[in-house]
Amino acid sequence: MRKKELQISTIIGMSAECNGDFTADGAIRIDGTINGNVVVTDTVIVGASGCINGDIHAQKVVIGGEVYGNLDVPEKVELTSTARLIGDITTNGLVIDEKAIFQGSCNMNQDGGRRAKTNNKAIKEMKKSAKSVITEALREAEDSSENEGMGSYED
Repeated sequence: MRKKELQISTIIGMSAECNGDFTADGAIRIDGTINGNVVVTDTVIVGASGCINGDIHAQKVVIGGEVYGNLDVPEKVELTSTARLIGDITTNGLVIDEKAIFQGSCNMNQDGGRRAKTNNKAIKEMKKSAKSVITEALREAEDSSENEGMGSYED
């Protein structure tokens, strides 16, 4: 089965600069600079010379240049080895190449509410269990040190 070939509908060239939010249908490639949020219906490709100073909302994102903003990308984010991303990512898939720079947090839990509540309950139970094990171990350590101390006084 062949992958669907990506049809880029908009290209922002190296010397181009867009000041303000940018919206487009389809896939876009950015080799210039956008100072504003980017909202695209398909894929955003940021070339090695590209720079976005704003948030990105798209289905897929491939970053080879610089992005200073948050990413809301349901499908997949890919940071190539030349990428620099300073911002948070919300996505279902993430690929980070070696030498890529990423400073921020990543949330890959798209169905948040339901799973987070069960995990919190399980974590609380584990904490209670761990606390009781530690308390018992400390009690045993105190008892054994008291018994050792008594033995030395009897000599």
